[in-house]
Order: sequence, then structure tokens, then C-alpha cells
Amino acid sequence: MPKFSANLSMLFPERPFLERFAAAAEAGFRAVEYVQPYEHPAEQIAEILHKHKLFQCLFNMPPGNWAAGERGIACHPDRVGEFQDGVAKVIHYAKALGCPKVNCLAGVKPAGVPREQAMNVLAGNLRFAAAELQKAGVLLVVEPINCYDMPGFFLNTSAQGIAAIDAAGSGNIKLQYDLYHMQRMEGELAETLTRLMPRIGHIQFAGNPKRTEPDRGEINYPFLLELIDRLGYTGWIGAEYKPTGRTEDGLCWLKKWSTE
Repeated sequence: MPKFSANLSMLFPERPFLERFAAAAEAGFRAVEYVQPYEHPAEQIAEILHKHKLFQCLFNMPPGNWAAGERGIACHPDRVGEFQDGVAKVIHYAKALGCPKVNCLAGVKPAGVPREQAMNVLAGNLRFAAAELQKAGVLLVVEPINCYDMPGFFLNTSAQGIAAIDAAGSGNIKLQYDLYHMQRMEGELAETLTRLMPRIGHIQFAGNPKRTEPDRGEINYPFLLELIDRLGYTGWIGAEYKPTGRTEDGLCWLKKWSTE
């Protein structure tokens, strides 16, 4: 079975963020990911990663004001300069943390902005970020998110994600495929994984309904994880779910499915 990373923005929520690294390592994870690291110095996080022998596999580009509900600014015509300024910060953190991939959240489309214009802005921002990240040896990924959990988010389906990547025209961009989000939006997970695997750069998962532990609900993860193996995916799969109780008490799936 594939190898799993802990998404520290969602797992171990009863602990302060910087204490979640130790909890993840103790629980058996060997890699971590999260929404963003920017509230803490890169050097501090790097030291914690080294201490607990954890690999940093992914984090997001600056998403705007997360606390105020912003979920990315890459499709915002009036914030292109802010987006481009953030790329240098991303590269600094990626180098310091040894992180090979970063995710760009497209954001919620601003009211009154035509979809075609927002797509053009997104494609230009992706093109710029991908070129700068490639110089640093970092892959850019782009994530579609379901419209129920995040109303108004610009990219909702795998087809829309691929369209944005194609519009950017860079070989340094791949799709971040979240199985939970795509189950809610389109289903056909096995067929889509098979068709798009060459273009997928990172995978995340959670149970559905309610985005809980992956061994609960309607998605047959043992089947899908075996398929992902057969398709040759060797990257990390991010556990990005809402624990129904204490995180450690719901990790039976990790012991059953992990190869790490």
C-alpha cells in the first residue's frame, strides 16, 4: 500500500501546531503536510522536522487571509502582484524545509469577475509560479475543491484543474487529486485515477460523508490504494480529514494500510 503523510492542519487539533509534529511521528507517520507554515520561522519548523525525522512533503502557497475566509488569491485580478510577491516566500520555506512540492489554491472567484478573466489570471499566475519554482527544484500542484465545503471556489473538478494547468502551459505543474473532494464532485475515482495518473502530483484522502477517518463511509479505500500502487504512484498520500475524536484513537487505518 502507499505511504501516508499527516495533514497537521486537520489532525491532532487538540494540540498547538508546533506540537503536532511530535504527535504525528509518535503515531507512525513519516511525513507531514499542512495548509501553510508562514506563521512560524522556516528555520524553527526545519529544526522540528529534523528532530522527529519527518519529511515535509507539501504545503500551500500563501492563501491570503485564511482567518477571514480567503482560500487562495490566484484567480483574483487585483492581487497578481501580491501573488507573485508570495512566490519568493514559498521558495524560501520550500528550501529550508526540504519540501519538493507546493500547492496553489485558486481561491474563490471575486464577485463580478467573468470566469474567463479569472481563468486567464489564474493561468498567468500558475505560469509565473511554476517557472520560479522550477528554478528551485520544486513542483507546483493545483487542487480542485468541492463546492459544498467551499462554496464559490474556482476549481471544483479534475477537468477544471487540468484545464487550468493546460492554460498555464508549463511542464512544472501537476494536479493535486483529493479523493474526498472528487468523490463529492464527480465520483468515478478509479477511472479518473487511471486516466489522469501521469498528471497527478499529489494525492489526499478522507472518508465520506463528513470528511472523517478514511476507513469509514462509502469510499472503498483498500481497493483504491491497491489501484494507486498498480498505477505506479510513489508519492505520499495526505491524510486530510476531521478526526471524530482523539486523532490517535482513529488511526487503525494507518496500521492496516501503511507500508512505512
